[in-house]
Amino acid sequence: MVRIKKSQRILVICPFPQAVAAGQRLKYEQYFPDWESEGYQIVVSSFMDAAMWRVVYTRGNLLAKIAGTFRGYVRRIADIFRLPFYDVVYVFMWVTPIGTSFYERIYRLLSKRLIYDIEDSSHIEKPNEYNPIVKLLKSKHKTTYLVKVADHVITSSPFLNDFCLGLNLKKRCTYITSSVDTDRFLPVERYNNEQKVVIGWTGTFSSKPYLDLIREVLVDLARRCDFKLVVIGNFQYQLPGVDLEVIQWTSEHEVTDLQKIDIGLYPLPENDWVLGKSGLKAIQYMAFGLPTVATAVGNTPNVIQHLENGWLVKSHAEWVDALEQLLKDPALRKRLGQAARQAVLKNFSKQAVKSTYMQILSET
Repeated sequence: MVRIKKSQRILVICPFPQAVAAGQRLKYEQYFPDWESEGYQIVVSSFMDAAMWRVVYTRGNLLAKIAGTFRGYVRRIADIFRLPFYDVVYVFMWVTPIGTSFYERIYRLLSKRLIYDIEDSSHIEKPNEYNPIVKLLKSKHKTTYLVKVADHVITSSPFLNDFCLGLNLKKRCTYITSSVDTDRFLPVERYNNEQKVVIGWTGTFSSKPYLDLIREVLVDLARRCDFKLVVIGNFQYQLPGVDLEVIQWTSEHEVTDLQKIDIGLYPLPENDWVLGKSGLKAIQYMAFGLPTVATAVGNTPNVIQHLENGWLVKSHAEWVDALEQLLKDPALRKRLGQAARQAVLKNFSKQAVKSTYMQILSET
């Protein structure tokens, strides 16, 4: 284990409240106890508070979003005055969500050491169906500036890491996969057809459009096979013609809800934005020993080996065929699911990943 000087202070600057966004929970947040055990004192400053988180990805609620944004900027201005008192400033995604890189430049100037953790291809414009006005106000220059000037950049995929290496002045960029606590994410190994087989998906409002990509796949599949679809998220969902259960995500029931699933879904579009995605959903399902069907794009083939520990697909027909075979063949589900669990234990568990974070924190 890398040893650091005691009583080092780290200020985490992040978009979302703690313990709610998977991109934060299953990336750096879960390592806070390890950092603290090695001598870091951690303070977290989230741009969004709980009230804003509840409405940010919903349609409407304009006044609540404006008020939440105002409160976020007040927090960021207050943070400026404490930056010099921290040994490390750890920025996840951005300092402020809209406008120029003005705040990012101030934070870089006043930070002794700055680590930038970039998730997804945020240097590329992404459609925003919930807040189209915010889309016009956002600037990708925030991301490129932070990548360029950070003392170290942590990336979410090999593709994104290559991009950042070409931009970072110190050439210090490290790809760290999303990871899960395999002592907590435990399989139930229900590889049989004694009850209706459950196909499942989990995500938040922002990733709902990815689930929508396979709506017709699931409708067609329901005409051919008997199954139940479970959607775990923080939104409502309807899919006529499919036996559907929507479960509202909670941290208390996250594990038991995911253990209800027999087959995991990880659909993605084929575009440049996806090249920065880590494959987190697939890793979650695989940790539970679930065979996962995923779009063969971006980093996903680095997580899933086709027909060895999961199933990679491209077309509508391939989606339907893969899911139909898995629904009908419990032995196939068992073979792929158990191999998936072993892959996560080896490559995507907290134990496999935590030393990389500590190395970066101690050497930056």
